[in-house]
Amino acid sequence: MSSETTKTPTHTRSHELQQRAERYFPGGVNSPVRAFRAVGGAPPFVERAEGPWVVDADGNRYIDYVGSWGPMILGHAFRPVVEAIARAARNSASFGASTASEADLAERIVTCYPAIEKIRFVSSGTEATMSAIRLARAATGRKIIIKFEGCYHGHADGLLVKAGSGVATFGIPGSAGVPEEIAALTHALPYNDTAAVESAFDAHPNQIAAVILEPVVGNAGCIPPMPGYLEALRELTRREGALLIVDEVMTGFRVALGGACELYRLDPDLVTLGKIVGGGLPVGVFGGKQRYMDMLAPLGPVYQAGTLSGNPLAMAAGIATVGYLQEHKAEVYARLESTSKAVADGVAAEAAKAGVALTTNRVGAMWTWFFQGDLVTNYDEAAKSDTAAFGRFHRAMLDRGVWLPPSQFEAAFLGTTHGDAEVKATIEAAGEAFRLIVD
Repeated sequence: MSSETTKTPTHTRSHELQQRAERYFPGGVNSPVRAFRAVGGAPPFVERAEGPWVVDADGNRYIDYVGSWGPMILGHAFRPVVEAIARAARNSASFGASTASEADLAERIVTCYPAIEKIRFVSSGTEATMSAIRLARAATGRKIIIKFEGCYHGHADGLLVKAGSGVATFGIPGSAGVPEEIAALTHALPYNDTAAVESAFDAHPNQIAAVILEPVVGNAGCIPPMPGYLEALRELTRREGALLIVDEVMTGFRVALGGACELYRLDPDLVTLGKIVGGGLPVGVFGGKQRYMDMLAPLGPVYQAGTLSGNPLAMAAGIATVGYLQEHKAEVYARLESTSKAVADGVAAEAAKAGVALTTNRVGAMWTWFFQGDLVTNYDEAAKSDTAAFGRFHRAMLDRGVWLPPSQFEAAFLGTTHGDAEVKATIEAAGEAFRLIVD
């Protein structure tokens, strides 16, 4: 179908729902990137989803490369997950007490992550990272945290310094409401720059509690680590007595069954997880070496708690999801790799045909098309992308039934239910979209 004959879908009902939402929510949304401010146009309201497809309130169908921002690795409404949630819900949605399912899921996680000896469940990735940092400060008796420009670790005060993701999307340098005294304890360094980390340790001897990073950056777009970079961080933190916190909320169970720790043979002190672990329900995890985790109350002096931590519905969904990934590891990850490569490379080839400058970064089933021709290895390089061109591309793809993340600075995801038909349709839509934005 040529771009001249493509029929733009209507969004009448979504527009009505957006107007209503704006009466109750700031910007009409409960998470900023959903507002589509970075790409233009009004966001469709999703009504239902199945497999690789989402359907909006006006009945328009889209091939989904957001996947609820990562969790839907087995596709939307995956039957074993839906059935597990239903069974758990029949016994009540929450107890505020311990259940056997918590240890059932923990056992699966620990099996996949040798670096994790004990864990604690929370309800979000933000809770997981801020709790891991509290633990690192207690373990070391130090205050300063090193993070990396463009890495997003949730919206806790000390982690919004050069945080990428929505902050990058909206051009916000940090966040109003974060005291300077708190922000000053977080030092943001360029990703993939070992010398910068060495210099920071030299400048602040015996003051740095931890280094926290996304092992594959996903919130400045997908940016993989350079060879030897993660190993260097592990060596530096051990030498300097600081903890290494690997934030695998995004990469966990996605780039490999054991996440980036498995893929890059990394042995951190603490790991944070989320998204896929909950099978689409709200969940977060922080875990690691027993000597640190046993500092948590009620065993130790570090307090952390949550009414809905270990929620039985989330545990059921997580057990069904992680269990399936464990049982079908070879098949699942081979399929994810081949499908992601086909989509990412196929769209890049269409860009080349149309003369559009595009750089593709991909690790497993997560990737980003950066609208520029240069190598992207850190946030500053990602920020050189043509965000206006990305916005036009995003709108053109949406009009052609392909739902991409509504920000140049977010990774795209797919799942096991994306097949040849979806790949072919996506590449064809991209060819039309590139020709349209060039014209």
